Amino acid sequence: MAAGHIPPVTLSFLRWSLAFLIVLPFAWKHLVRDWSAIRGRLGIMIVLSITGIGAFNTLQYWALEHTQALNTLLLQSAGPLVVAVWSLALLGIRLTLAQAAGIMLSMAGVLVILMHGDLTKLSNIEFNRGDLIFLIALAIFGLYSVLSLKRPAIHGLSFVAFTFGAGAACLIPLFIWELFTRPLMRIDTANLLSLFYVALFPSTIAYLCFNRGVQLIGANRAAPFFHVVPVFGTIMSIVFLGEHPQAFHFIGFALVLTGVFVASRKASA
Repeated sequence: MAAGHIPPVTLSFLRWSLAFLIVLPFAWKHLVRDWSAIRGRLGIMIVLSITGIGAFNTLQYWALEHTQALNTLLLQSAGPLVVAVWSLALLGIRLTLAQAAGIMLSMAGVLVILMHGDLTKLSNIEFNRGDLIFLIALAIFGLYSVLSLKRPAIHGLSFVAFTFGAGAACLIPLFIWELFTRPLMRIDTANLLSLFYVALFPSTIAYLCFNRGVQLIGANRAAPFFHVVPVFGTIMSIVFLGEHPQAFHFIGFALVLTGVFVASRKASA
């Protein structure tokens, strides 16, 4: 919705700046307590801020100026495989057979939903430079997901406050450049509501939950939950846009949820 109305760097910078301001009052006492631990692992904290906060969303918004949301959803279904590659390369952690099977099963469910049950439509999908940009963004977020396991042992609010603030700060040079090279964002109700939404829900709340989930079950077991995004999107379109559920929705839901359940189960001892 915001693509084409808010320039990509502007959207990313304002998103994370607002998210930082939202979370800071709740995180301040934890930041003060955890500052020595953050300073001791400052390098990894800066890398996490640049990858998961600054780079990923900026590239994602830039990609959406050149491609369709459908293409990015299709490409996003490869997210768990990207995480698996980074886990193997950086941590030496291999996918279990159950995780691999669950990822493939849930990916099939995503395709059923996006293609409306007709997988032959895949041959009609055209990919462009926006899709390449999104693939780079996906690779960067996969790196963030795995490296987040290397974060210092600090409170979750300290972690998001630091990464939100540092991630927004690293975008300042690009933000200034964009102000002089792109049309400015219009200050209207739609744009302001978009900013509020992305700052509160997919930034503050979602990142707190995602980071905690990765801490608890690891990146490989958390990654298959990416496939639940199209399920939620479809449910929202039915509830809020009045779209009618069809058989392929239920088939896709069943495949996705079964795949996520299989992939995220804890391995037997």
